[in-house]
Amino acid sequence: MKAILQTGYGPPSVLQLQECEKPSPKDNEVLVRVHASSVNALDWRLFTFPLWVRRLIGQGFRQPKHRSCGADVAGTVEAVGAGVTQFRTGDAVFGTTRGAFAEYVCPREDRLVQKPASVSFEAAAAVPVAGLTALQALRDVGKVQPGQKVLINGAGGGVGTFAVQIAKALGAHVTAVCSTRNQEVARSLGADEVIDYTREDFTAGDRRYDVIVNVNGYQSMLTCARALTPDGIYVWVGGSLAAMLQTWVSGSLLSRFGRRKFRGAMANSNQKDLLALKQLLETGKVVPAIDRRYPLARAAEAIDYLLAGHASGKVVITVDTETTTH
Repeated sequence: MKAILQTGYGPPSVLQLQECEKPSPKDNEVLVRVHASSVNALDWRLFTFPLWVRRLIGQGFRQPKHRSCGADVAGTVEAVGAGVTQFRTGDAVFGTTRGAFAEYVCPREDRLVQKPASVSFEAAAAVPVAGLTALQALRDVGKVQPGQKVLINGAGGGVGTFAVQIAKALGAHVTAVCSTRNQEVARSLGADEVIDYTREDFTAGDRRYDVIVNVNGYQSMLTCARALTPDGIYVWVGGSLAAMLQTWVSGSLLSRFGRRKFRGAMANSNQKDLLALKQLLETGKVVPAIDRRYPLARAAEAIDYLLAGHASGKVVITVDTETTTH
């Protein structure tokens, strides 16, 4: 089979389409023929880190230890392990796995759910990591309740577009902060208010929010704190290393001694929450916003596109087509 492998350290061009052995499912795994995947921050952000950081976090000193790429998968079951009970050959599924930028993968059974018939493989592939991140950041960390005022900073990106829709599904009044070109996207996803960050600083006004989800936003935790209610919750879900450290270290201290809470959120892949996302897809409360599609062989170009900061919503990798639709 063919798969995208990281051939060394360097720019995204080190991601190359190569021949490798087709996997076989273990007892608790499912062999999936991949129809589509999508690009997440965990795929492209490593290319922004200094080399010493990449080595420090376990990628390997001279060569990457983990050469496979991609985490989101949508496809068709071709075989199941001896212990698998939930799926059978021919089932259309979506979920998470390591190495999804490939023609075949073997996810664990508990990392997959049935794909809704009304949702395309491409749309389903856009959901797992970004959808899980948004759902868990809002529901579990932000503890969003009906009627609360929620601000999504970075509403035009992959996680942000899901966060707007999920916050609405939870009954919140949603303010989306994004660039000028993403204003209409945010409105189409259900945002009650939209702020263009190139023209207005949401932290400088009098408006206060019960929950602020900072998705790759440029504002610091302490700056965002000015726009929180006295009992508000700030949730960091992406950005620079400095922002991450500030949230985990300074945020923990501030949360301990004050009424406002400052937390970080990272996606936890589990079947229960994938089923929750499936239900949101089936009811139309969540509709993936797809910016572009790239064939598997051009995965490096997809990473470059995201690194340039141009994406609105998700970038999808199509595995069973040789054409790119923009």
